[in-house]
Amino acid sequence: MQTTLPKKPVAEKTYCYHCGDECLFEPILAHEKHFCCEGCKTVYELLQDNGLCDYYELEKTPGLSLKQPKSSEAYEFLDEEVISKKLIDFTDGKTTKVTFYIPAIHCSSCLWLLENLPRLESSVISSRVNFVKKELTIAFQQDNVSLRKIVELLASIGYAPLITLEDEAKEQRKASSPNRKLYAQLGVAGFCFGNTMLLSFPEYLGFDGDEEYLKQFVGYLNFLLALPVVFYSAQDYFVSAFKSLRKKFVNIDVPISLGIAALFLRSTYEVFLGGEAGYFDSLAGLLFFLLIGKWFQSKSYDHLSFERNYTSYFPLAVLKWVDGATRNIPVSDIKKGDILLIRNKELIPADGILISPSASVDYSFVTGESDPVKRTQNDLLYAGGRQRGASIKVLIEKDVSQSYLTQLWNHSSFVKENEEQYQQLINVIARYFTMAVMVLATGAFIFWWQQSPTLAVNAFTAVLIVACPCALALATPFTLGNAMVTMGKAGLYLKNTHIIEKMATINRLVFDKTGTLTYAKDGEVMLGGRYSDDELQAIFSVTGHSTHPLSRKLHEHLSQRFAQKLSVDKFKEIENKGIEAAVNGKAYRIGSPSFCFEEAQVSITEGNVVYLAIDGITRGHFSIRTKTRGGLKQVIQKLGASFKTTLLSGDRSTEQTLMKKVFPDETPMYFNQTPEMKLEYVAACQASGEKVMMLGDGLNDAGALQQADVGMAISEDVASFSPASDAILDAKSFERLPTFLLFARRARQIIFICFGVSFAYNIVGLSFAMTGMLTPLLAAILMPVSSISIVALSTVLVRLVAGRLKLT
Repeated sequence: MQTTLPKKPVAEKTYCYHCGDECLFEPILAHEKHFCCEGCKTVYELLQDNGLCDYYELEKTPGLSLKQPKSSEAYEFLDEEVISKKLIDFTDGKTTKVTFYIPAIHCSSCLWLLENLPRLESSVISSRVNFVKKELTIAFQQDNVSLRKIVELLASIGYAPLITLEDEAKEQRKASSPNRKLYAQLGVAGFCFGNTMLLSFPEYLGFDGDEEYLKQFVGYLNFLLALPVVFYSAQDYFVSAFKSLRKKFVNIDVPISLGIAALFLRSTYEVFLGGEAGYFDSLAGLLFFLLIGKWFQSKSYDHLSFERNYTSYFPLAVLKWVDGATRNIPVSDIKKGDILLIRNKELIPADGILISPSASVDYSFVTGESDPVKRTQNDLLYAGGRQRGASIKVLIEKDVSQSYLTQLWNHSSFVKENEEQYQQLINVIARYFTMAVMVLATGAFIFWWQQSPTLAVNAFTAVLIVACPCALALATPFTLGNAMVTMGKAGLYLKNTHIIEKMATINRLVFDKTGTLTYAKDGEVMLGGRYSDDELQAIFSVTGHSTHPLSRKLHEHLSQRFAQKLSVDKFKEIENKGIEAAVNGKAYRIGSPSFCFEEAQVSITEGNVVYLAIDGITRGHFSIRTKTRGGLKQVIQKLGASFKTTLLSGDRSTEQTLMKKVFPDETPMYFNQTPEMKLEYVAACQASGEKVMMLGDGLNDAGALQQADVGMAISEDVASFSPASDAILDAKSFERLPTFLLFARRARQIIFICFGVSFAYNIVGLSFAMTGMLTPLLAAILMPVSSISIVALSTVLVRLVAGRLKLT
């Protein structure tokens, strides 16, 4: 255990190992090194604990001092509430979340340091880095530390965020900044390639003996043109290879870097000492085509991201308040200035101002904490919250951000284990593949050296360049990415691409009944008992706050008699039981018989019975005849041919006869199931080795959806959404469920096809390269062509299969 010594002036100068500042007081001695403060020592320990102390070898004392923030006035503007609100993603008065763009993020040391901010500042709850986008999301305790202090902390450790207040500029920056350097590198390589080809043209035709001086002069010019290609356009390959080797790991950039270096050094030798023209034209062409392949991959990823975020949406609907009435609209149609009616358990799809007197918002979707937060009129409600209690009206302040909702859905609180089945296999293959390439290249070099050094260099370089596991690595993300986009457009929205992998392995389907297989929208409602108009209007008002299918049907039925809702107090919805509230001083309960104090239950052959109690006395019931979804029998028959099926329902067994007509004879059917019993059944199936998909409406089966290998929620005219689910199926696309499952299996087959093509390419390419018949330039052309061909093949096959299955 390290102890901090009393601070007192020191006689001789001592400098901090982390930041390089002079230790004006007694330095802190730890790990045989001197530090000026506890902050610098903590940063060093973070890096050391994760084996990242090569951070200090990038340059001498690369860290910044943590004794006090630099330029404390630089971030004074963040103390202004108007400005800070524009930056904050979410706050409930206690926990605040904010996302920053950090240009300085460049390596694994950066990632570990930034994700361990809680050790530098105890009020930071969590910090997560999106390495590709160079974004840092921080959750912190607002009462203990301000946004300004958080930014000053980041600046003090060398990661000052780029703060942009305008949303448009922010989106433009996010979209363009990662590719600027690539475009510049590609431009430099293309310019130098064109000019070296032009200067080398006489060499292709052959110089006369009297023109040797011109040949040498052209060689010098080509050498100068090759310098920016090697030291700028190729720098990312060298940096990546260097970092890989420092971690005692060989990545694909190692052989590429060796090939570039071998070609450059060989050409330099021939120009300055051998009297030859060298291969600078091939070197420039090599980098040019490699970067073209890299650019193509980047554009393809961007296209998939755009398709995911802007052309397919959560298949959820919300109630928009228009001229004193509500109508359903998809979340994609929400605009700034709209007034939405958010019912119990419904998602707040975009930031908005609370119009209603009060709200109780559950932000577990955002923070992972399920305790509801009380809000009052004119408070700002953040996207991702769910209302708990009576319906509220919200004035939308921002358009819906599809990418933000998807990000929330992929929160670590809802991530299941073993998400990346194929990626782990690819990582293992790539590791041994690269080592094998190094061995083959060295063998080719040794074999051809005695016959021809030039041929040996060509074979060595060609082997290193042409062999590439990139095509193998691209097969999975592009196949699954295209499949996910296709499913999204067809009405099945997935949390991420790994869900498709899991769908392809499913062998048991577990169905909820109400809201999943049956719906009450077009069913009949019969009143059992006598009620006054005031009581019926109260029932109409109470059921209007619930998203349960039976409540919605009862509310719709009574809307034919009433238009004006009464004031509802103390609204509460209890899973698997019912709803209760107070209206005009009377306590209403609507739901199951036990919940409504009923002992003798009404017997019906089809449909559901909902009971009513007023002030603790059972007053009667409502018989609601439900209907099965269109084409349900055909869907179940198709699924039954390939999957085991089970029916779990929280309702009584009044519709068992109807369900037996739909499901295969051997299908297990369980009724009166609580949410806990559904979860236990799914877990039992998994324990016996089965891969389970649970399909429900997300209201009373969130636990089972979370437990299942794939949890699929059925959505219909509501914004009630369970983040525990892995997929959301638009009810209109329910008949396509067998097709979606078949499509997932076809996507897996496409991945294997792409794997085979990639292996075949590498075997053929390596065979030619080792014979010395493949020039480095041709190898450089073939390498990105292989990647482009895999991307094109996966895209074409996915679209072809989707077309045959009529998903497009």
